[in-house]
Amino acid sequence: IGPPVICVEHTMTIGIAAAGPHAGLAVFKALHAAEKIGWGSIGGFASFAVITEDNQLLRYQTQRGGSSTLFIDGDRTGVEPPSEVLNAPLAALMSSGPDRPEPLSQFVPGTATAGLVTGHRLPNTPGRNGNILNLDVLQHLQQGKSPQQAVDSVLADNPQADAGLIALNRQGQIYARNSERVQQRPDLGRARREHAPTGAVVEILHNAIYPHASLAAVVADIALETMVPTFHPDRWLSVDAGIPVQLGTHGMVQVDTELRALSIVTSDATLLQGSSNGAAIYIGSEVLQGKQRLGVTVTEPYVVLEQGRIISLSGQPSLRIGFRTD
Repeated sequence: IGPPVICVEHTMTIGIAAAGPHAGLAVFKALHAAEKIGWGSIGGFASFAVITEDNQLLRYQTQRGGSSTLFIDGDRTGVEPPSEVLNAPLAALMSSGPDRPEPLSQFVPGTATAGLVTGHRLPNTPGRNGNILNLDVLQHLQQGKSPQQAVDSVLADNPQADAGLIALNRQGQIYARNSERVQQRPDLGRARREHAPTGAVVEILHNAIYPHASLAAVVADIALETMVPTFHPDRWLSVDAGIPVQLGTHGMVQVDTELRALSIVTSDATLLQGSSNGAAIYIGSEVLQGKQRLGVTVTEPYVVLEQGRIISLSGQPSLRIGFRTD
């Protein structure tokens, strides 16, 4: 038995925006994840815009298939975006079910100088002053207002608008908010993720996609992890069979100037007794070169030991271990 079929009106159901390293790839992966994990009004149209490293505004769109047809290579669908999109520092999209009104660019307005605006529900409809809501937000950005000022100003004038808005400016600031009316809906999802050292930010608003209470959080985590990989190795060290393993208070790997392991420390005493196997090089182990700390390990091999010496690592006599530098 598959997920239930959800019937909804022709509104837009998810908006995603990101700023930071590889924001274009992050937003694309976020949409793909939402389609794979969730069900409901998703997997149809998608309107995607990025501002590239050389300040170009690029647009991509599809009416059916979502992330699987957003980019094509000849006759092939389901391909990743081109490099200028993958590396774009600013990106936003809106997606929902199929066959939304053209032009699809109306759902993610933007300029290379001001930024991008997305959201969910009907942000492409007029407000009380007759101006299109998302274009009104974009105009505020063009006037130098922050994303929060722009969105708050428009929604303060339109509390009953059927819209949630996400604004992204050229400085990488992002702000998302639902109108008072939309905020009362029982099917909302929302998440924000930030990484202060790099300035990476992700914002997601959605409705009519399920499970609504938890979907946005995991999708936002995927987007942020794409921009700032937690376990991406900066460097690699090598470990050979025969290296001794000693007991200590926490995991350590001592390396030489060529980053070859000289000795390993584990806090698990059972690994040093006779024949054993397990995580002798535990994730997060310190990497030391003499007394200098180089970083911590971020990959973890399966180790077979005999009398406190390594016999194999993930079935190999030698293996590279990734570590993140401090």
